[in-house]
Amino acid sequence: MGKSCTSSIEQLTTLCSKGLIKQAFDTFKSELLSDPSIFSHLLKACIPTKSLSLSKQLHSLLITSGCSSDKFASNHLLNFYSKIGDLQSASALFRHLPRRNIMSGNILINGFVQIGDLESAQKVFDEMPERNMATWNAMVTGLVQFEFNEEGLELFKGMHELGFSMDVFTLGSVLRGCAGLRVVNAGCQVHGYAVKCGLEFNLVVGSSLAHMYMRSGRLVEGEKVIKSMPIRNVVSWNTLIAGKAQNGQSEGVLDQYNMMKIAGFRPDKITFVSVLSSCSELATLGQGQQIHAEAIKAGVSSVVAVISTLITMYSRCGCLEDALKAFWECEGADVVLWSSVISAYGFHGRGEEAIKLFEQMEQEGFEANDVTFLSLLYACSHCGMKEKGLELFDLMVQKYGLIPKLEHYTCVVDLLGRSGCLEEAEAMIRSMPVKADAIIWITLLSACKIHKNADMARRIGQDVLRQNPEDSALYVLLSNIHASAKRWEAVSEVRTAMRDRKVKKEPGISWLEIKNKVYQFRMGDNSHPQYMAIDLYLKELRSEMKLHGYVPDTGSVLHDMDNEEKEYDLAHHSEKLAIAFGLMNTPEEKSSFATLVDFITSRMGSVLVEITGKGRLYCTTTTEPKKNLPCTNETIGLFARGD
Repeated sequence: MGKSCTSSIEQLTTLCSKGLIKQAFDTFKSELLSDPSIFSHLLKACIPTKSLSLSKQLHSLLITSGCSSDKFASNHLLNFYSKIGDLQSASALFRHLPRRNIMSGNILINGFVQIGDLESAQKVFDEMPERNMATWNAMVTGLVQFEFNEEGLELFKGMHELGFSMDVFTLGSVLRGCAGLRVVNAGCQVHGYAVKCGLEFNLVVGSSLAHMYMRSGRLVEGEKVIKSMPIRNVVSWNTLIAGKAQNGQSEGVLDQYNMMKIAGFRPDKITFVSVLSSCSELATLGQGQQIHAEAIKAGVSSVVAVISTLITMYSRCGCLEDALKAFWECEGADVVLWSSVISAYGFHGRGEEAIKLFEQMEQEGFEANDVTFLSLLYACSHCGMKEKGLELFDLMVQKYGLIPKLEHYTCVVDLLGRSGCLEEAEAMIRSMPVKADAIIWITLLSACKIHKNADMARRIGQDVLRQNPEDSALYVLLSNIHASAKRWEAVSEVRTAMRDRKVKKEPGISWLEIKNKVYQFRMGDNSHPQYMAIDLYLKELRSEMKLHGYVPDTGSVLHDMDNEEKEYDLAHHSEKLAIAFGLMNTPEEKSSFATLVDFITSRMGSVLVEITGKGRLYCTTTTEPKKNLPCTNETIGLFARGD
């Protein structure tokens, strides 16, 4: 009899595993009443296919057969409804269960967490007379997953006070909460607990620890945790790569990516997102194209997050057409991809196309989100479309009901500042409901520099420096504004304050990639083996530009230099050294490029440039430019004509 029963269960399991649920049901229908566990096998098999009609039949049979009092079978039915997202049926079943247990509550909590209904999950949690470790883990994980990090850590505290021991899942969730809040002190305490429990080398805990440190800006500690792990997996490598990307170590990302492959691990979609983002930051088109090919081979090139990163990478490397190709070739584009390609148009100074694409997106039934509007506001800001930008800001709030974030206000301030509406921009900063940061004030100060409003800059600068006394960018910008206005006493005051507070300016760096080799330049750097040749080429280029009417803007250079020294300083900025080196190694179209160089270096900030083997130049700026345009043959023609 025992053998027959075992054989029947094996047959049932085999049919269910093959997806032959209807056949399994018909075969064992007569045995359902005598063996309620058959219900469990059938219901479990219904989950992957979401077989609602069959599960409703089983639900009816469970009630009519009197088996609804079997906790095992009832919980499997509850689990089915929760897993397919039918929480209305799950809640109704839960309320009428004659014999609930902890498992019943845990299933329902996980179901609500799955659809993001944390309020209902919390209600079930609060009403449970008894809880176990899985209950607490489900609730803490849910809160952290949806970035209710403070609430998650508070719940964890209550769990700890009740004497529950933390397992790897608890520690992983709590550390992600610490990372979200960037509370490294609390994270260190959890780290200590993990060491005491002997769990610090667990793959889940180790990766979560490293993520917590890196997200909090403690890259060295995070890297140390990863390197101390005796065993690594793809998650560990991804944590290290993403941590370096988040902390601005783009070159380190590419190094770790290569080491990951050498170690025999296969990159996944998360790896490619981080690595392509770093290629985007470095504007290394050649490496970006190579990694794109590797993503195709890995079968992840159709993943939305990867496509979105590809669009950004190609856009920032000056290849708008390739960015658009990645978008249009994607089947089933979502709002993330639409937002990415709108941003690409804005980055290339094509605001009108960005607006048209947004209108097309609306017509196709996609609902814009806060990222979409950030991309649109950026596009309007960099194309001088003030009225349209303000109209979109109102649309975002009134039609879509979105609450503007600091980034949206910064874009609007930039929009107003570029248009010369400095008082209006200042009023927005002072009246907005979110706290201003250094970036939004620097944006306004940059507008003051453009429109030569030194009085406003001085007034605002004093307030901002009190709030951000360690921000070197503020001092440099204020000094340049005063220098442009010939206020040398004010320049001296700013530089003295900077010196007294021991604030040091990070030197500007420009990167240049020629035939897959990256070169780095700093202002006045004479360590390059071809420095003498670069210096000579710059002199020739400067002389040629002067013949075409070029006059160096020496207004913001220190006043205790003669004109020749000022010109030399201007000519040896890091971006000019990089572009000169690139032009020396690019024989084609020198005269057209020379026309462009003046525009880039005199009106934009630091420039990241790339020159391919075909002699095409791409650049992106590391500071806010007046107008961001790709340096391609198309735009060269515009500047050559004086457009």
